[in-house]
Amino acid sequence: MRGALIGAAALAAALVLAGGATAQGLRPLVTTAPVPFFIDGGEPGTGFEPGDRDLARWALEAWADATGGVLRLREAPEEQARIRIYWAPPAGGQYGQMQPLVVGGQAGAAVFIRPDTTALGPAIGPAAARDPLLRDTIVYLTCLHELGHAVGLGHTDAYDDIMYSFQFGGDLVRYFTRFRERVETRADIARASGLSSGDRNRLRALYSTEGRP
Repeated sequence: MRGALIGAAALAAALVLAGGATAQGLRPLVTTAPVPFFIDGGEPGTGFEPGDRDLARWALEAWADATGGVLRLREAPEEQARIRIYWAPPAGGQYGQMQPLVVGGQAGAAVFIRPDTTALGPAIGPAAARDPLLRDTIVYLTCLHELGHAVGLGHTDAYDDIMYSFQFGGDLVRYFTRFRERVETRADIARASGLSSGDRNRLRALYSTEGRP
């Protein structure tokens, strides 16, 4: 994506949320031990805010909780982490991307999140600037989507799913604002999750006894 987006249609094209093409072949993470993760601190010019690390952690914990305890997590240094979350600058392109990694012979993922919401077009950008909770909602849901790829899930065509792809169309503004309407404080984001029953069912099937790597 180069330059400011103009309107929700252009943003939808960018928010196919890249990562999907590679994520389709990503296996579930090996869960015989807690999975090490790393969340980077953002660099100047990325639009990163210190609280964004919380949003990324909450998104990762939402997926772990949805496995019913099969997927456990532990924070670790970057070089040891099998899930690594980075904050991408506006010039980087997509708002979210997942790239598979292999760490110590085991599957992992690097996730890149663009926290700058100023170029989201007139339908969303100004509203996110006025409403910090809408801005945090967008960053959180982007983390949640890309981390869904990181734990092994591909895109769906179900609008209620966090793993939904805008390749299938859909109301982009409503996709974000429906979650915003569920939260009154920033702390509510962690409790609201954002996962649909379809997301949870697919994840549990992936991490069932039969489906474990």
